[in-house]
Amino acid sequence: MRHPAASRGRGPAFAPSARGRCRRARGRGQDRRRTRPCFRVSRVSRLASRPSGTVQRPVPHAAFTPKWLVARAARRLGLPYLVRESPGCRQGGPTVPRTFTGRIALAAAAVATALVVTLTACGSEDESPAAKGKTPGGAGSGGTHTVKTAMGDVQVQNVPQRVVVLDTDSLDSAVTLGITPVGATTVADKAPFSAYLPADKLKGTKPVGAIAEPNLEAINALKPDLILSSKVRDEKSYKSLSAIAPTVFSESTGGPWRANFALHADALGKKTEAKQVVADYTAHVERVTEALGGPAKAAQTKVGFVRFVEGADTRLYLNDTFVGSLFKDLQVGRPANQDKDGFSVDVSPEQIDQADADVLFYSTYGDPKKAKETDITGGPLWKNIDAVKNDKAFKVDDNLWMLGIGYSGAGRILDTIEKNVASKP
Repeated sequence: MRHPAASRGRGPAFAPSARGRCRRARGRGQDRRRTRPCFRVSRVSRLASRPSGTVQRPVPHAAFTPKWLVARAARRLGLPYLVRESPGCRQGGPTVPRTFTGRIALAAAAVATALVVTLTACGSEDESPAAKGKTPGGAGSGGTHTVKTAMGDVQVQNVPQRVVVLDTDSLDSAVTLGITPVGATTVADKAPFSAYLPADKLKGTKPVGAIAEPNLEAINALKPDLILSSKVRDEKSYKSLSAIAPTVFSESTGGPWRANFALHADALGKKTEAKQVVADYTAHVERVTEALGGPAKAAQTKVGFVRFVEGADTRLYLNDTFVGSLFKDLQVGRPANQDKDGFSVDVSPEQIDQADADVLFYSTYGDPKKAKETDITGGPLWKNIDAVKNDKAFKVDDNLWMLGIGYSGAGRILDTIEKNVASKP
């Protein structure tokens, strides 16, 4: 390192060593409390190769750290490095105080910690695993490919090996495509994962917090190479999640479940398998439609869905829902007040007659009594509904119909419809 003072004729061609300056300081009796190292700060930069060239990544540094110590710390950690003088260093000034050796010991620990934390986890936004397709601890196979997500383009391993899913639709997608996630959020205490999915397909899957509040520490501990969720569910955690592994978000969940499945299949490197899943589902729909008497008869049958919710009003589900999309696939008719765009309509116990339909499916979230199911289904308005009078009102599994969002869940629901409707004249 050439000493700037040399260009002004006031110093040696190269900066003297710290030890040499200390000795001269003691010899000249300078005030040690006011002395400073000639180079005040050293900085370490990571050299990360990209197709477009070499990018330098700054790493937080420790003040009063000599360059040789920073370089040695980087070498001992097995990290590529580049040592640079910090701008604004006061060259040609007072010499190094005697306490400098003590600072070296403290700075070494600080630099080593900063290097490990920064290079393996934090980093800058443009160098995050999500942006580059790199995985801190994962074992992705092969190269990477670009996935277009609700949060922008993300580089993902071609064949991810350690997948964490944070929503029920992404869990369904993974299992449907033959992948056992290493981690998944839970939906209930007694049955942590969706009960309709085969237990053997989730053997070894670790809980990573509740679906409403994923545990970032638990996720990071699993060293995933891909994280799947939705913007509507986990947007607030995206930055933290993408610092752990490439993170793929759909825009929302429920209604657009087919598009979400295609997104998940792309991220998982399972696009070919996904085509077969879609083909099998299409054949299943055609089978059930024929069992209902064919498209013409199915269209004349008004099918509705009611959900009793603890702590809220009863809901009639509309077309822009997972259940609504299945009814549309089967080409069944819908009650006029439910054949609308949107999610749901709330009704009070006194308005339950608005649930009138030829065939009615209903489920309950929470305690049936607290959700008013017990009172409503025992009242005269409910008993006057056509589906109830004709013994075509069926209580179904709320977990499946509300959270089984995906092709595996859809297949189970189609089976339920065929069993209960097609078998009755």
